[in-house]
Amino acid sequence: MEARPAGLHFPQLRIACELSPAQVRSGLAMLRDIITEMGWPPLVHTRADGYMFTADPDELEQYEVAKIHEKLTEVRRLITATVGPHARLAPDDKRVRHMITQLNSVESTLDLIA
Repeated sequence: MEARPAGLHFPQLRIACELSPAQVRSGLAMLRDIITEMGWPPLVHTRADGYMFTADPDELEQYEVAKIHEKLTEVRRLITATVGPHARLAPDDKRVRHMITQLNSVESTLDLIA
């Protein structure tokens, strides 16, 4: 209930719930599943306001774009730092070539959305 209207940052949320950091992360994941099932407003996180429920289209769009940029960065780093070097070590490995093809597709899709 404290997460709206002001929002809570992770340390505040942890203290309010009296849980460990791992328990709070698991709880947030489960909460997102429950929110979806119940049709409640989404839970978003911003640096300025922390975690909060919102149905504001502008806040949702900003959150979605930020998450897409985050995932895009993760995929690009996976390609360049892990799968790419693996492909250079095993250029004939069919599985590695398939991973690169699929990850490049994911990267392109996320880039278009972002």
